[in-house]
Amino acid sequence: MTRESLWNPEWLRTVDRLGGRELLEKEAREFGAFEKARKIKCAVDHLRLVLAYCWGTRGLRLTAAWAEAIGLASLSNVAVLKRLRKSVDWLEQLVCRLIGADAREAGMAAAKGRPVRLVDATSVAKAGREARASCGRWRVHSVFDLASERFTAFDLTDESEGEVIDRAEVVAGEIRLADRAYLQPDRIAKVVGAGADIVVRAAWNNARWLDEEANRVDLIALLKKGRGKGLIDRPIWIGSAREPLALRLVAIRKPKEARDRSIEKLKRHARDKGRNLKPETLVAAEWVIIVTSLNRDEYPLSAISALYRLRWRIEIAFKHLKSGVGLAGPPGDDPRSARAYILCHLLLGLLTEPLVAEHLGDSPRREAA
Repeated sequence: MTRESLWNPEWLRTVDRLGGRELLEKEAREFGAFEKARKIKCAVDHLRLVLAYCWGTRGLRLTAAWAEAIGLASLSNVAVLKRLRKSVDWLEQLVCRLIGADAREAGMAAAKGRPVRLVDATSVAKAGREARASCGRWRVHSVFDLASERFTAFDLTDESEGEVIDRAEVVAGEIRLADRAYLQPDRIAKVVGAGADIVVRAAWNNARWLDEEANRVDLIALLKKGRGKGLIDRPIWIGSAREPLALRLVAIRKPKEARDRSIEKLKRHARDKGRNLKPETLVAAEWVIIVTSLNRDEYPLSAISALYRLRWRIEIAFKHLKSGVGLAGPPGDDPRSARAYILCHLLLGLLTEPLVAEHLGDSPRREAA
């Protein structure tokens, strides 16, 4: 490979997508990633080196050898690592800019022209014996915009920070979809107070269920009573009795085959763990339980069900990050190089997202748009 091959059309298009050569050179200096043209001639070459290490499988020594062989730079493996560590803030800026560009192009998705944003997180293992022993993880908190088929927010933390529904800034008028882990009354109240609505999956035992007078509601009794009709749609309050949050409970009984699969899965997991299942858990497994702040007249039960089913799209996006882009646990246990490694993969995911959206073609999300 010659040095000229570094400037092939694909790489030049990538540089343009990331803001262009002039902006990259300016930002690299502002964020301290690249200071002087010494062993590496420019910031764009510096970026190529960092991406080559993070996106490839060579390791530090072979990346340094590759860079010298093609005339990109003459560096030791230690020097490559130092440049990787210095690039974290700059890489965060590149990720944010790509997210911002895609957000500006976002259209309006399902739910009567309102934007629908999916909130979830994925994680990869930390490297090192101590991290493995303590189940250390790097967690990527994400927001996915349904209309634009793009991630519109990333926040990278370790396992010490949990999943919260109000982590990302609210877009006025949005409908925010989330899974069971995000049923957090205080934080849901902040999202709703900022001008959004929520559709959140619920487990039978991860909320304090109340009526309008702040008395306890027996959710399992409601589910048993609703078996005949197979549908529940009623007001509900969650949280503390002092300041309960008024929402709407929507529950849909699964078809028999789906009920049987869910119950068998729970029983198998309990056997593997040597645990006993509560009878209430088996009752709840027959249902999809959802809470929402959406108005019943404007958004009937069928609309709530259709909205929640759109959550599959963020799972596809995470699969693309891990299987397609290759996001996995960073090879080293140094926090700054680990962050740089993950940010490079998020960058690659953002660059290739349009290809995934094109490949999906017509899908349930487009029918709802």
